[in-house]
Amino acid sequence: MHQKDKVLLSNFDEAIQFEWLETNGLGGWSGSTIIGCNTRRYHGLLVASTNPPVERTVLVSKIDEKIIVNGFTFELGVNDFGDAINPQGNQFLTKFTKDLFPEWTYEVNCVVLKKTIAMVHGENTTLILYTVVKAAKPFMLQLQPFVAARGYHELQNNKSNLWWDVDFSNGIFKNHPYEGAPFVYISVPDATYEHNPNWFDHYNYLEERNRGLDCREDLLNHGTLSVTLKKGQTIGIIVSTENPEGRNAKELFEKEIARKKSLLVKQPENQTIQDLILAADQFIVQRGDDLKTVIAGYHWFTDWGRDTMISLPGLCLSTGRFEDAKKIIAAFAKSISIGMLPNRFQDGDETPQYNNVDGTLWFFIAIYKYYQSTNDSDFILKELLPVMTDIIDWHFKGTRYNIKVAEDGLLYAGEQGQQLTWMDAKIADWVVTPRMGKPVEVQALWYNALRIYCEFLCLDNQMETAAQYATKAVLARQSFKKLFWYEQGNYLYDVIDKNNIPDATLRPNQLFAVSLPFALVEDKEAKAILKTIEDKLYTHFGLRTLPTYDLRYVGVYEGSVYKRDACYHQGTVWAWLLGSYIDALIKVRGSKGKTQAKIVIEEFVPHLAEACIGSVSEIFDADVPYHPRGCVAQAWSVAELLRVIKDYKLY
Repeated sequence: MHQKDKVLLSNFDEAIQFEWLETNGLGGWSGSTIIGCNTRRYHGLLVASTNPPVERTVLVSKIDEKIIVNGFTFELGVNDFGDAINPQGNQFLTKFTKDLFPEWTYEVNCVVLKKTIAMVHGENTTLILYTVVKAAKPFMLQLQPFVAARGYHELQNNKSNLWWDVDFSNGIFKNHPYEGAPFVYISVPDATYEHNPNWFDHYNYLEERNRGLDCREDLLNHGTLSVTLKKGQTIGIIVSTENPEGRNAKELFEKEIARKKSLLVKQPENQTIQDLILAADQFIVQRGDDLKTVIAGYHWFTDWGRDTMISLPGLCLSTGRFEDAKKIIAAFAKSISIGMLPNRFQDGDETPQYNNVDGTLWFFIAIYKYYQSTNDSDFILKELLPVMTDIIDWHFKGTRYNIKVAEDGLLYAGEQGQQLTWMDAKIADWVVTPRMGKPVEVQALWYNALRIYCEFLCLDNQMETAAQYATKAVLARQSFKKLFWYEQGNYLYDVIDKNNIPDATLRPNQLFAVSLPFALVEDKEAKAILKTIEDKLYTHFGLRTLPTYDLRYVGVYEGSVYKRDACYHQGTVWAWLLGSYIDALIKVRGSKGKTQAKIVIEEFVPHLAEACIGSVSEIFDADVPYHPRGCVAQAWSVAELLRVIKDYKLY
């Protein structure tokens, strides 16, 4: 359990550095800071995914509470209006905890009130439970819902024609914000409702301002819901896009407790592992009626091919969710186009984007690890092997973006204006790290794809074809050894361009030549690479993307969109790379490497109590104190840590 005390909670500037997140398995969420002050446009009590896992809508931004006791009114909400924090309900917070769910304890004039928030899995429904722990006599709880009703990337303003009409009966508030929008239902048993619609202007979202984006929003409050409570009473509130009539919030909450606990059955009773398993669950979501996918990161990413395939082993296989893994692989297999995995799916029915070279190759790694975990040869041979054959054929023939196997057996990729590797920052027409040619990790992935393909051909008794592709894999390995070793630096070149001119930039990408299932580099060279990365790129929270001595190095990820994108892979630390680093540690150093790996994890674990509590951030500053940045919860960050912890039994 993670806990924050009254001293921290009463300090506004400190408390807003910590966030909580609950998700619903559809791509929607509920989340804010631990004191309830929204600091992002993405914060909201009910952010619904109306076409899972996309088309997210911030419906209800928040509900602010008031307690009326002994004739006095105490406001529990916290809002930043730029020039004032009003109200300052965090002064009444005595405790915040995060175990299965986020929970708050307020103490106000002899009333102790506990609040818990959860989401119902598979629904756009948020639950709020209030339990009166202590009260000398009955008191009134007033609830003010604030409706945003807008796309999750957008901001609302008071000139919008949101509908003010509310139907209220049997304790259920019902509002239709605008034509085509989902309905907003709020169920408060035994409540009364006073209709008094008003815009509240100029909410200031500090994190948006820090990111160089518009940061002001107006929210609509339709009125106030009031209910009288007494000691020992628990009231359950349902906030949903579906009519909650006849439903009981406490029963729904108990089911969600049971669901989350079921994820931890037969898992080690270790706080770190349990945190990561619960965090992993947040990224596995529905796509269509019967398939699954992976949300790359909360709050602004959808499902990306590369991220999904890298994340799948940790999110699904290390947690025993084999059926989910199968559904995810099947979903992406259906979207292969001229031998390429989608880079990302877009909102609505827009065509997926295919601008990546490595995601398709990570697909092979995910399939291989799925087979190792399940021995599901029927699925592999009947459904996936034909897809893999199609992919391999296209890579030899040539597909989009000049992706084609060169005469030396290595994989070339790139064209002007395109970003195809995981280092994919682009500002207008400027590709920050183009890496055109033969990127080092792409060669490692290509070699692994060939080796994996050969194994499955053998499994299917296609021995002659397997032998042909084994020869191609040998050629790729031989060419790699000739081209990529940088003798002077004692590490691997990052890219070989179309003229066979090497780029000696020191980056962590070379690690995959050591860490993947079929290594391209071993023994002396592998030891040298590992030592160089340790000395120049390793931090407690991940690997830097450039060494500090590189003239392009930027140590702090902050400022405008342009400034942030320009340094996204120019020093910035990425947590997901710790997975491949630990793979390499153990491959190269054996038991000594495993001991080191345990230390790596121990040094990282304190992060689980900061930023988005219980999850792992996308990136970190490259300079001390390595402040967490980017998405507050990132799939491959969680997945890779969980994978190596479980696979190598580091706990």
